Amino acid sequence: MKPHLDARPSALARLSGWTQRRPLIALLLWVLVFAAAIGASSMAGSAFEDDSSMPGTESQELSDLLDERAPEANESTVQVVFGADDVAAQQDRVTAFLDDLAGEPGVTGVNDPFAEYGAVSEDGTVGYATATWEGTTAEAAELIPMAEEASGDGVTFALGGDVIREAGEGGGGAAEGIGMLAALVILVLMFGSLLAASLPLITAVFAVGTAFCLSMLVSHVVTLPTFLTPIMFLVGFGVGVDYALIIFARFRAELQHGASRKAAAATALDTAGRSVLFAGSVVIVALMGLFALGLGSLQAVAIAVALTVLVTMLASVTLLPALLALFGKRIEKSVRKRAAKAKRAPGSRWVGWSRFVEKRAWLAIIVVTAGLAALATPLLDLRLGFADAGTDAEGTTSREAYDMLSEGFGEGFNGPLMVVTDGTEAEATAAYDAMSGMDTVELASPPFAIGEDLWLSTVVGTAGPADQATVDLVHELRDDVLNDVEGTQLVGGSTAAAIDFSDIMIEKAPLFLLFVVGLSLLLLMIVFRSVLIPVKAAILNLMTIGASLGVVAWIFQEGMFGIPAGPVEAFVPVMSFAIIFGLSMDYEVFLMSRMREEWQRTGNATEAVRRGLASTGGVVTAAAAIMMAVFGSFILDDARLLQQFGISMAVAIFIDAFVIRSLLVPAIMKVMGRGAWWIPQWLDKALPHVTVEPETEPKQAEREPVAAR
Repeated sequence: MKPHLDARPSALARLSGWTQRRPLIALLLWVLVFAAAIGASSMAGSAFEDDSSMPGTESQELSDLLDERAPEANESTVQVVFGADDVAAQQDRVTAFLDDLAGEPGVTGVNDPFAEYGAVSEDGTVGYATATWEGTTAEAAELIPMAEEASGDGVTFALGGDVIREAGEGGGGAAEGIGMLAALVILVLMFGSLLAASLPLITAVFAVGTAFCLSMLVSHVVTLPTFLTPIMFLVGFGVGVDYALIIFARFRAELQHGASRKAAAATALDTAGRSVLFAGSVVIVALMGLFALGLGSLQAVAIAVALTVLVTMLASVTLLPALLALFGKRIEKSVRKRAAKAKRAPGSRWVGWSRFVEKRAWLAIIVVTAGLAALATPLLDLRLGFADAGTDAEGTTSREAYDMLSEGFGEGFNGPLMVVTDGTEAEATAAYDAMSGMDTVELASPPFAIGEDLWLSTVVGTAGPADQATVDLVHELRDDVLNDVEGTQLVGGSTAAAIDFSDIMIEKAPLFLLFVVGLSLLLLMIVFRSVLIPVKAAILNLMTIGASLGVVAWIFQEGMFGIPAGPVEAFVPVMSFAIIFGLSMDYEVFLMSRMREEWQRTGNATEAVRRGLASTGGVVTAAAAIMMAVFGSFILDDARLLQQFGISMAVAIFIDAFVIRSLLVPAIMKVMGRGAWWIPQWLDKALPHVTVEPETEPKQAEREPVAAR
């Protein structure tokens, strides 16, 4: 054992010893756990369901009111849009198609557009019917080919609505496959061995597979959203490979320094293993910050992703050591063979890079800070919301329906608002009169009864559902126009609900940030016994997240690279913040723990930075390349939410690993010098003593000037 490690083996070192002695038992236990999870989830099935509840909002109040007193007005619907040079002349074909549609599974009724006022545009070229829907997403997908086959000979049919958009989105399978393949290629290039490269992948597959099966069981207790599966893979596979790679790289480094396989495994688990457990805990803490937002959908995502990270952590410190014991002899042979062929010592390039940065520390700090600030500038004009069908890919039936309705009835017709009056007909009429006179209202339907003392008006604005003008219209109706009318009026519907969701994100973001950043600061201060290092970590993580979200806003709000312009999905900033902040701490903990290990061993701050970067730089950049490949592959997904999420994660990981950790951190540590490790004595005594790396007392001669500051 190395002299700087504790004489008494830690729990992780003892765990490593157990897996070394009984690797087959450890592997068998994981196989049994995985098989049991698969069996239980197969028997129970999944109960994934989107929870769109937003307690305390007006749209939620309206939805609850309709569920209680007029449930038929709150049913899911599918829009059936049809277009022709003269729709009236094609009435027989339209009616025949609607009759066929009414007989499909999931469709409970279809209205007659030719008997309903306003269902055909004034120029007679576009019309629409409404089908009430109670089916599944899979059944909705079966309707899309029907519309395509019925189109032709002068008539075009297209389907719209949230149900159809969900049915038309891909499942992310291609993206997942590309991400795994890219990860394998990078690992093979890094280790020069297919066997060595496979071990982190095997660990990640076991962890993600087990976590997903467990989430299927949890979905029967907690409402988990339908879009969760690709996100679990995105995070689970990324951190699974990341954590396993960090431990495996330390194992390889110990072998290169002459340690035996058993000693190398014990040291790897006792050092990098601790880093993994702490970093994973920070990720879970960051995810728990989503509870501060009070939204059921995000809370469910936090639970499922935190479960994935937890299982991944356990696999990294139990399954991976067992695999190292089983295949360690072959891996050791490959490692020593490559080390013998190497022309320079491991990490020597990083030592040279560290010296280069040290000489230009202030220049690096100024240039990088300015660059990240520039990338974050699009956030000054950040517009949150939910993309409408106008941002769907051209050629999809939902996009075609959106365009046809916009041409026939105006763009605002794709995002109608529901205004319900709980009161008398006179009060409902007064509300209608007030709304009809607004410049931003294209059309308001006269109120009609939907229940006892309940009256409904449909309001169509002059702008699309995702436009800022529609957001302003909703707030104007609620805060000004309808406030002056007697009775109770509520503004809701899917468009208003999306606006309410965005408002919640903006309103509660400060509390969310305070929770995540504050608790992470405390954890880092406990582990690294420093004041400046946690503050530095928090600031750099915020800069990383700001720059990555700025890139997302620039691409998607401005419509760059052929992507339709639209708002940033309201889910993305908070989800990305929680996960990126946690993952950034992975590299922070891994890098700083090695620096602190050297600082404790030598007492030389400059040398600690060099050696810490030399031992972690290659691993951090390789792990980052893998995570970038996994996250970046989701640009291939059809879902705009996953595209934005994947890009934000990939950009953040690139900035964090290749800019922050490799350039800015060495520069800042050089400027701070020994002061980086300073902590007041009273605070040092007050904080509990928890370490990531085993340690001994540093050289007092070099620490005394720091304590005197």
